[in-house]
Amino acid sequence: MAGENRAPVTVIGLGAMGQALAGAFLAAGHPTTVWNRTARKADALVARGAVRAGTPAEAVKAGDLVIVCVVDYQVSQAILDPPAAELAGRTLVNLTSDTPERAREAAVWAAEHGIDYLDGAIMVPTPVIGSPQALLLYSGSRTAYEAHEATLKALGGNGRYLGADHGIAPLYDLALLNVFYSSMAAMVHSLTMVGADGVTAEEFLPYIKQFFALLPGMADQVAHGIDTGSYPGDLGNLTMEAVGVDHIVEASESRNLDTGPIAAVRALMGRAIADGRGGDGFAAVTEVIRRAIG
Repeated sequence: MAGENRAPVTVIGLGAMGQALAGAFLAAGHPTTVWNRTARKADALVARGAVRAGTPAEAVKAGDLVIVCVVDYQVSQAILDPPAAELAGRTLVNLTSDTPERAREAAVWAAEHGIDYLDGAIMVPTPVIGSPQALLLYSGSRTAYEAHEATLKALGGNGRYLGADHGIAPLYDLALLNVFYSSMAAMVHSLTMVGADGVTAEEFLPYIKQFFALLPGMADQVAHGIDTGSYPGDLGNLTMEAVGVDHIVEASESRNLDTGPIAAVRALMGRAIADGRGGDGFAAVTEVIRRAIG
């Protein structure tokens, strides 16, 4: 049989992502047990060869590796608390998105119950799961990661182990999603702004793509500045750039558009300028952000 030499896997949570994870394990030949509160969500996977468990306890007994992917840690803990005794001695990989603090709390809970625990983050949409390009991040038990690395590769060929701190993978997850959602908001706002003057989104999109191509080089400079505390403004300073941002706000207001995304950027710049950083480069706003959360 195709899966006879493959490690068995349990997947708990069959939303769109959970179904993709279970499907990738099945495609790679792993005997796969699934459980979901709404049992019918397992139908397509069962038709492909998955085993439908009747309870979470039954599901976790099916193998040494248990994957959970649900909406947040409140839900995952509600599911995993009752079968904690059955999880003892097994490896739990939590691919649920939540905060680093909750991941560390979950790690404490797992240790108290004798569970080898890995936290993880999925950095690709569901269609990419199982492909060589799929990026998944893991942190926590190195022993657990190394023991199951070959099995986890079924989810994607670009898995990364980030270290023993269980909170690091969810930290990376939220930071990367911050970049994603902020960029998406800016892109949608810009497409809406040009659309107000009759320019279609498809017509303007090639110029956005050209701008995105410039960002990697700029990102190198920003990262270096943040790490070293040096923000040279010789190629562009906050005072000068703030004038350009004011023009964006003005143009948006004149078209009756919500200015929320760009206004937030302008507010950051304004606070940095008020702190005497008008001659610094854009990365200097990190000092304002640090003070806000410090």
